[in-house]
Amino acid sequence: MTIEVTVPALGESVTEATVATWFKKPGDRVAADEMLCELETDKVTVEVPAPAAGMLKEILAPEGATVQVGAPLALIEEAEAAGEAPAAATAPEAETPKATAAAPAAAAEAEAPQEAAPAGEKGAGEVVTVTVPSLGESVTEATVASWFKKEGEAVSRDEVLCELETDKVSLEVPSPASGTLARILAPEGTTVGVGAPLAEIVAGEGAVAAPSAPAQTAPAGAAEAGAKDAPSARRLMEEHGIDRASVTPTGKDGRVMKEDVLRAVAAKGEASQAAPAPQAAPAPQAQPAAAPATRRAPVPAEDAAREERVRMTRLRQTIARRLKDAQNTAAMLTTFNEVDMSAVMELRNRYKELFLRKHGVKLGFMSFFAKACARALMEIPEINAEIDGDTIVYKHYVHMGIAVGTPQGLVVPVIRDVQDLSFAEIEKRLADLSKRAREGRLSLAEMQGGTFTISNGGVYGSLFSTPILNPPQSGILGMHKIQERPMAVNGEVVIRPMMYLALSYDHRIVDGKGAVTFLVRVKELIEDPSRLVLDL
Repeated sequence: MTIEVTVPALGESVTEATVATWFKKPGDRVAADEMLCELETDKVTVEVPAPAAGMLKEILAPEGATVQVGAPLALIEEAEAAGEAPAAATAPEAETPKATAAAPAAAAEAEAPQEAAPAGEKGAGEVVTVTVPSLGESVTEATVASWFKKEGEAVSRDEVLCELETDKVSLEVPSPASGTLARILAPEGTTVGVGAPLAEIVAGEGAVAAPSAPAQTAPAGAAEAGAKDAPSARRLMEEHGIDRASVTPTGKDGRVMKEDVLRAVAAKGEASQAAPAPQAAPAPQAQPAAAPATRRAPVPAEDAAREERVRMTRLRQTIARRLKDAQNTAAMLTTFNEVDMSAVMELRNRYKELFLRKHGVKLGFMSFFAKACARALMEIPEINAEIDGDTIVYKHYVHMGIAVGTPQGLVVPVIRDVQDLSFAEIEKRLADLSKRAREGRLSLAEMQGGTFTISNGGVYGSLFSTPILNPPQSGILGMHKIQERPMAVNGEVVIRPMMYLALSYDHRIVDGKGAVTFLVRVKELIEDPSRLVLDL
């Protein structure tokens, strides 16, 4: 039976890719889930696995071809149809079943993996494959950020093996069984799709010692270290004749990643001063298109030696792309005002202990601003709307996004139907979402569907700023530091705790009058919070 390999889903709003590299040739034997080719989009690099074991019959899209989602890439003749046992297809150059189990291991240590296979044959236990779990709605791929276990180490059921990073959240992958981590199939930095294999575990206590044998028999030095390197990095070093000793590894445990080799290739070209452009050409592949496209000018060697290069996380890449998209798409404008925080601070100080005892959560300033913004958004609906083509979509509800700073970057969890919530309900949901955001445990659904965003730069000491829109929303409120300033009140100069407010809005659907009216309404509600209670 002939099976067609097609272009997988490439992520939200991505419809086409370029075929970058074929790892197999027509006539080669392939195993199920073995990588056939690599696709490049303007955002990420995607590896395409074989849907079944068999023979690669024909390549329909050669390297360099631009292909759409769902387009045919190649044809595979299934192992049974090709007249061979499925097991034979898993190791085209192997002579024994032992070599079959070792085939995907590093080529530089071919003799070592062959000793690992007999452990499984001696009844050490069933081989359990660890796969990429569901990543949430519309998320089809992730990057392997960190491995917490090494090959040969014992693992317990539900013990965390690795951490995956998507453009929105990070999630931990637990072990499905107790036993030994026999093989890591997706090293750090690898882009993997939902359901793709991450590792193999030999279940049972009897296999614990066996997989560690390769590490004991492997020679010390470069060969041992080289086996840990990313496969794409080893391939690039071979293609460009790069000595591993000349590459500075940035991966975990001294692992060389693809970006490290690309930097070494570029440095080699500059050092030789011979046709540097062709040598440096592969470098853009190390920077996903989601990252800024700016390329640095060459720097002196003594400065480069004191610099550190760290690959942008997928979350940071997405933040960079979305912020730049907002600037390129929306007609952004910002209007400012200032608010006297005296009334809110006095009310908060008076009732904060009683509020905490009754509701089990502290009374903060954010609930006042969330309620004030929700009231103002209902009165000026265009700021709570979004553009869909040539249509304006008005929302008769307020899903409030609250920007939260985390060690991985800025995320915006959403509190739904703020217009119907009490102060206590807002504070409880905000505390829960903020805590889980910092722990990287937010679900994708909890960061989608926002209609308006509040960003509080004041917690970091910001006095004044112009926030950038969170597309497709049409408005974002920037809160700032509360600072005592002299103010003229009833003809007298008094000291008041003041805060600057900034409203950035999409001028395509929000006029200046609506934006100013919104900010004035928020100011009125904050300076006289009894209006929030009395619905005035």
